Amino acid sequence: MSDEVLIELRDDQTLWLTINREKQRNAINAQVLEGLSQGLDQAMANPDIRAVVLTGAGAKAFCAGGDLQSNSPFSVDYSSPYAGAAQLFRKAKQTTVPLIARVNGACLAGGMGLLSMCDLAVAVRTASFGLPEVKVGMFPAQVLSLLQHQIPRRSLNELCLLGDTITAEMAYDIGLVNGVTDNLDDELNGILARLSERSPAAIRRGLYTLKKMEAMPFEEAISFAETQVALFALTEDAKEGVRAFQEKRKPVWTGK
Repeated sequence: MSDEVLIELRDDQTLWLTINREKQRNAINAQVLEGLSQGLDQAMANPDIRAVVLTGAGAKAFCAGGDLQSNSPFSVDYSSPYAGAAQLFRKAKQTTVPLIARVNGACLAGGMGLLSMCDLAVAVRTASFGLPEVKVGMFPAQVLSLLQHQIPRRSLNELCLLGDTITAEMAYDIGLVNGVTDNLDDELNGILARLSERSPAAIRRGLYTLKKMEAMPFEEAISFAETQVALFALTEDAKEGVRAFQEKRKPVWTGK
């Protein structure tokens, strides 16, 4: 396990993935991609894990993108049809544990990809966001595969073509984050507390449904939804939820 991504289980149900390259502004390298991938595997293998928090070490950067200080920052293995970051994004799409981005500072370039692969995101008010690739002759092509579904097209075009950074408040206004706060951990803990009260089975199957339906045309999506509703109703959590509602008490979830 690389020490460039710290993997820590907190409260027996929240897995923290911390990019541990503070001096490099938590820039992405091969070890970071591998560590994050291992973290997602660990979350999926443990049914007791209710959420994954992704953040960066320190207080200045969530992730500043690819490590441009390396000898060949854009190099890939051309013999492989699958690039490292793309593989991580694919794995995130298949993950049915909620991924929460804790944006503690600058979120740039590939960092925007990490943000976009998460299901929820909260940002400290001093955070900044941007896709500056055009300033070094590149373009955020892989990030677009995720980001294009999350923010309005005009905003996306502006970020990609101008390469300027925006504030946390602007990121909130275009739907890039769910909340902006002066106390990041209070905001995050509020989300984690609410998630812990919800049905684990509904969240797992719900995330699966959300991610599958995203790219479907309407008729395919509605047909898929019909089958999923029937499966939701068969879970122990759904039956317990109805009983608890009828008996006017809090449900006791089994996650099954």
